[in-house]
Amino acid sequence: MELKDILLAHRKEINVKWSIVVDKHYCEQGYRQEPFEDTLAVNLEAVDANYAVLANRDFAPLDDFIEKIARKRFAAGFDLSDVQMAFEYYRTITIPIITKELPQNKMTPALERLNNCLSYTIIKFSDYFQNLHEKALKEHAEHLELEVMKRTKELAELEAKYRVLVEEINDGYFVEKKGRIIFANHAFCDMHGYTPTEVINQPYINFVASEYVSKVTSYFEKDLNRESESEQYAYKRLHKDGSFFPTENKVKRIWYKGDYAWAGICRDITERVKMAERIRESEKLAHIGQLTTSLAHEIRNPLSSIKMSIRMLLKSMDFDGDNKKTLEIADREISHLERILTEMLDFARPVKLCFELLSINQLIYSCLEILKVTIREKEITVIEKLSKRMSPSMMDGNKIEHAIINILLNAIEVLPTGGIISIETHHRKLDHKPFISVEISDNGPGVTSEDLPYIFNPFFSKKKKGTGLGLSNVKKVVDAHGGKIAASATSKGFSISFTIPVRKDHV
Repeated sequence: MELKDILLAHRKEINVKWSIVVDKHYCEQGYRQEPFEDTLAVNLEAVDANYAVLANRDFAPLDDFIEKIARKRFAAGFDLSDVQMAFEYYRTITIPIITKELPQNKMTPALERLNNCLSYTIIKFSDYFQNLHEKALKEHAEHLELEVMKRTKELAELEAKYRVLVEEINDGYFVEKKGRIIFANHAFCDMHGYTPTEVINQPYINFVASEYVSKVTSYFEKDLNRESESEQYAYKRLHKDGSFFPTENKVKRIWYKGDYAWAGICRDITERVKMAERIRESEKLAHIGQLTTSLAHEIRNPLSSIKMSIRMLLKSMDFDGDNKKTLEIADREISHLERILTEMLDFARPVKLCFELLSINQLIYSCLEILKVTIREKEITVIEKLSKRMSPSMMDGNKIEHAIINILLNAIEVLPTGGIISIETHHRKLDHKPFISVEISDNGPGVTSEDLPYIFNPFFSKKKKGTGLGLSNVKKVVDAHGGKIAASATSKGFSISFTIPVRKDHV
């Protein structure tokens, strides 16, 4: 029999086996979400397209199918490597059939044509799929640039508003003489958490954060001879409860009750500082979007081709121990580079949530099951303190699961053999609204107080092989759910906790 006769005779068998393998091995990537009949229909198109190439050297049907499936899988959020491996299973299923029925003298040319067909498919698909990614990332980068312009305008309008309010009595107003407060309005007292009686005759520096005392004092100690001269400065005010808040003061030298004094208007600029931070973050995202677009095109395609070539060599040729080990190491390192690119793409792309009614405790159990081999290898003890009262809530299970795995891996990597990880869940109230709270702590080396404020910043990492995007992507997922995340150093190690709002309906 000829190759085309064998493929035609086993057309239905190849399609069914291919569909079953894809559905079984890639259910988490989305194939299982489609009806099996749809998978059969799509794979049959691929079977016929491959047949046209292998039997008649006609690439037109395969080109049409590649374009169609690339658009479909991209829209559904599939990863490039997952679809590439789905194509690879056609070769895995077809080779045993060919070797069984094709004469030996025709085997080598047939396998060569099959490998060439697969290489053509993967390269063609990768190029087209990456072009779709590039287009989406460019559109997203343009959107971010528009957001930066919009927020820059909003910031300018907000600053103009504050310039007007600085002259209004509704802001905190005070009079300072010889270093002590001799008058303060209610707004000033409220801003600092005191009553008017507690404020009067207190040293002004008692209301200034310690690191800003010398800066603020320098303004009041200047020898200004004219009443009209004034100073404006930003600092952090000290609240009665010990917290700090960004504040701006405009002070002026005045003549008050027979002596010189300082009159000041102080206003809270927390919102302005937050908006400036959001603008900076949008600018970072815009740059990252441009960077990842270039990296995806220039690096990922060659990596995918090299990876597939190595795997084809491992499957089709016999190597001795050292050579095989070398190829396997190369395959693992390429996979590591692909994960780095994926983290960068995940950070650059906007988060799209698919809400389901899920139990946070069950998600945590699932994460621990996935990581149980790694946990066992390092002899790590996991202490579970999961509240039995945790009711299901609407969330994106895949993204929350990936976020929890990221936090756990971060702990596992730094823990010594025999370390301890503690996972705790409970309900809590924030602004009178119910939230789910998850805290993951470990007894590892922890994080220095200098590094702690930057732990969720993009590209901040102390690990030798880290991209600094793992915890940034975790924060991105939590933010997308409307939650909050924080890191803290504890007496026994390090802790990361996040909260997401409890939802019972679709959003």
